[in-house]
Amino acid sequence: MCVFPRPPTLGRIWAMKRILAFIRPKKWAAVQEALSQIAVERMTVCDVLGFADCSQGKFPVELAQYVSLMICVNDDFLDRTVETIRKVARTGSHGVPGDGKIFVIPVDDTIQINSGQRGKGAV
Repeated sequence: MCVFPRPPTLGRIWAMKRILAFIRPKKWAAVQEALSQIAVERMTVCDVLGFADCSQGKFPVELAQYVSLMICVNDDFLDRTVETIRKVARTGSHGVPGDGKIFVIPVDDTIQINSGQRGKGAV
């Protein structure tokens, strides 16, 4: 097993998170608009295929289409961003299976390639 050491933070502690969300394609426009309303406008968006229920031990015949969003935010934007995606992406008032998932992953550092700026300002 390969173990890679955590990169040194050189004494810097920036509270940043990566949000990885998988939503139904028909919800993408509404989610994009809602995120824009809370000033979250930088993200990576991809069309993906996937499945969640493999209870029979077999892959499903057809994979479901989803839109994947990858958004890096400072901690002060985390809760409002996650809640906006969750509320807008779900089907109806209670949601249904297959509406998607949201993962929150810690980010050690962010570096802008062009300027070399690091941390919160680079997000």
